[in-house]
Amino acid sequence: MKKIFVIVSVIALLFSGVSASAYGKYGKDSAECLKYLSFYKDHFKVKNYKDALPNWRKAFKFCPPSANQTMLIDGTSLMRQEINKNKKNAQLRESLIDTLMLLHDLRMQNFPKMKNKAIENKTLDMIQFRNKDKAVLYALCKETIADNKEKTKASIFVNYMNCSVELYQAGQLDIDQVISDYELCMGYLDAVLAANPSDTNTANIRSAVENLFVSSRVASCENLIAIFTPKHQADPDNLELLGKIANMMRSTEDCTDNELYFTAVTALYKADPNFQTAYGLYRMFASKGDAASANKYLEEAIAFTESDDETDAQYYYESAVFNHKGGNKTKAYASAQKALSLDHDGDITGKANMLCGTIWGSTSCKGGNEIESRAPFWVAVDFMVRAKNADPSLTEEADRLIGQYRQYFPEKSEAFMYNLTDGERYTVNCGGMSAVTTVRTQSK
Repeated sequence: MKKIFVIVSVIALLFSGVSASAYGKYGKDSAECLKYLSFYKDHFKVKNYKDALPNWRKAFKFCPPSANQTMLIDGTSLMRQEINKNKKNAQLRESLIDTLMLLHDLRMQNFPKMKNKAIENKTLDMIQFRNKDKAVLYALCKETIADNKEKTKASIFVNYMNCSVELYQAGQLDIDQVISDYELCMGYLDAVLAANPSDTNTANIRSAVENLFVSSRVASCENLIAIFTPKHQADPDNLELLGKIANMMRSTEDCTDNELYFTAVTALYKADPNFQTAYGLYRMFASKGDAASANKYLEEAIAFTESDDETDAQYYYESAVFNHKGGNKTKAYASAQKALSLDHDGDITGKANMLCGTIWGSTSCKGGNEIESRAPFWVAVDFMVRAKNADPSLTEEADRLIGQYRQYFPEKSEAFMYNLTDGERYTVNCGGMSAVTTVRTQSK
C-alpha cells in the first residue's frame, strides 16, 4: 500500500502545477487539502508521528506543492523516519528516498527564496541515504557550496572533497579540478574560522579536508611542479597564482626544496612581507640547510604582530627541531622553551618537553666534577615526565629514555661527598643552558 501511495503521489505532483494555477492556492480539492493540512499538523505538533503520517499523505495528495511550504518540510522529517524504519525493505526504502528527494526539489521550485536551505538539506539527505553515486553527489555538493558559500554546513565540504578525490582516482576529474575543489573548500572554511576562531567543529572539518587531500596523494610535489610551472611561466607576476603555488607546496610533504617554490615565496615576500611569506622563506632555507638564513626568517615571521601565540609556538618548536638536528643545542633549547611559554592550548607541550629532555640527555658538561657532569640527566628526566603527562601517547618513548638516563644518576655516596642529598634543589648550568632540578641518586 505504501508503494502505491508513493507512485500515485509522484504522478499527482507532476500535474499539481496545472491544478494550482487553475483552482487557486489550495488546488481543485481545496476543502480536502485544508482539512488534511489541519489534521496532520495537529498530530505533528505533539510529535504523534504515527497518526500524522497518513494525514500528511492525504494533504500531500490533495494540496499542490505551492500551497504550504511547511507541508514539504514536515514531509521530509516523516520520510526520514520511514526510511529508517524500512531498512530491510530495499525496494520500499528506495521509493521513500525518491519521495524525500522530490520534496526537496518541490521546495526549491515552489519557494525559490528558500532554495539555499532546501538544496543544503537535500545534499545532507543524499549524503546519508544515497551516497554511492559519487558523480551525482559531487555535483549536488558543488551546487550547494556555490549557493551557500561559507554558510554551507561544514560536513558538506568533507563529502565534496571526498567525491572529488574518488572521481579523480576513477579518471573522471583531472588534477587541476581536484586542486581547485580543495582551495574552494579551504577558502570558505578559513573564512568561517577567521570570523569565529573558537569554532572547533569547523576547525576539525578543515583538518579533515586537509588530511583527506594530503593523504590522497593527488597533489604530489611532482604533480604540483608539472601543473604550476607552465602557469607561472605564462604569468610570472600573478601574485594570486604565486600564493597558490606557495600554499600548495607548503602543505605537501617534501615540496619546499625546489626552484618553483623558491621563486614563489621570494616574490611574495618582496611584494608583501608578512609572517606567512617570512615563514615560507624559513621553510625554503631550512630545506637547503642554511641555518643562518632559516633562523633569520623564522624570527622575522614570529616578530610580525599578525601571528598569534599558537602560531608562534609552532614556529618556535619547528625552530627547536631544526636547530637540534643541526647540532645547535643552545638555540634549540631556547626555542623549545619559548614554544612552551606560548603554547596555551597544549598542542605541542608534550613534544616540546620531550625535545628539551632529549637535548639535556645528550648534553655533555665537560670540565665539571662528578655531580656537574651527571646533573643534566636529572633535568632530562624532569622534561620526560612532563612530556608524558602532557601527552600520554609519548609515554612509552618517554619511559624508555627515562630508564636510560637514570643509569647515569650519581650514587648516593658520590652525592654525599659534595654535601648533596636526594630531593635537594640543584641548579644546572651547562652548554649555555640553565635549569633548576632536584638531586636524585641510585644505590648499588
